[in-house]
Amino acid sequence: MSEIRSGDGAGGRRRAVWSGTARASSAALRQRFLAVLVLLIAVFIFFSLTQQRFLTSGNIDALLTGGSILWMVAIGLTFVMLTGGFDLSLGSLLALAGIAMGTFVTQWGIPVGLAIVMTIAFGALVGGLGNGFLIGKVQLPFLVVTLGTLTLYSGLVNLWSAEVTTEVNSSTLTALAFNNALGVPVSVWIMIAVWLIALYVQRSTYFGRDVYAVGGSADAAQLSGVRVFRTLIAVYAIAGALAGVAGVLQVARIGAASPQVGGTVIFDAAAAVLLGGTSFAGGVGGVGGTAIGVLFLATLQDGLSVSGVADFWQQIISGGILIVVVTLDRLQRGGRVNVGFRRLARRGGHTRRPSTAEADTPRE
Repeated sequence: MSEIRSGDGAGGRRRAVWSGTARASSAALRQRFLAVLVLLIAVFIFFSLTQQRFLTSGNIDALLTGGSILWMVAIGLTFVMLTGGFDLSLGSLLALAGIAMGTFVTQWGIPVGLAIVMTIAFGALVGGLGNGFLIGKVQLPFLVVTLGTLTLYSGLVNLWSAEVTTEVNSSTLTALAFNNALGVPVSVWIMIAVWLIALYVQRSTYFGRDVYAVGGSADAAQLSGVRVFRTLIAVYAIAGALAGVAGVLQVARIGAASPQVGGTVIFDAAAAVLLGGTSFAGGVGGVGGTAIGVLFLATLQDGLSVSGVADFWQQIISGGILIVVVTLDRLQRGGRVNVGFRRLARRGGHTRRPSTAEADTPRE
């Protein structure tokens, strides 16, 4: 332990180099966050000036509530990516949570309020045990695990639902999706509440600092007393719980539990998280930037829809944005980390760097 903390010799010089590189990476990602904020403002102004229907209260409400599902998934994914991981299964878990919600209400006759709590708990349990345990405790690579659970959850969705969409009639869910409180849609209040809680956990709790420490270096965090496997189980459980929230909102918005949802949400969520300044390498970024990334994508997609742009062009644009931000993430890290098979070869798919967990953790 004393050797790790020592600043003398070659080890100390290496740690100084890594610390300087981390600060440079954090600064570059912060610049990306500011650039996206400027783009968000520019896109909003452009559509406001060119499309009469864009800057109306009805459309702004639709823009915000339509982005609520992506918002939940992206915030959950942010915690996972801060540890240097990724979760491909969140779209399938969202659909699975929606099917569970429909079953709780329509078949089991459980009151809607309790069914919502059970759905969120179901998402946390499935995410924590299905992904977190295998990645954190068994130490399997995250891409292999989440690719497997992506397929597994998709199969469970089709098996559980018999590939049939089930109508869910509930005044409570309708109010959740479409009613206003103090002139603001209820779903927007939920988005704000989730974001504030996530921001507090990230910045003001020991768990939040552990998440950054694991993303900076899992080995150093372990040697510093951080229980890495518990942290990883927790972040995948958080992502699962928020996928459960997204599943509830999805059921509320369409009035049914459908197996045909969540297909591309993980890719939009990844783009939003990266746009917000969180790095694939872990340890840099946060939910503050993710909120800006989600709002940018939601504004762009809504503006394109109002402009009459075909859905396939929206998909092409979204895919292009994802490719660009992944490329920027790689370039801004100077090629230090290979996000592909080299990282899969490492324990649990997490990066190891010769730095201490006590080093300043970059924030947004």
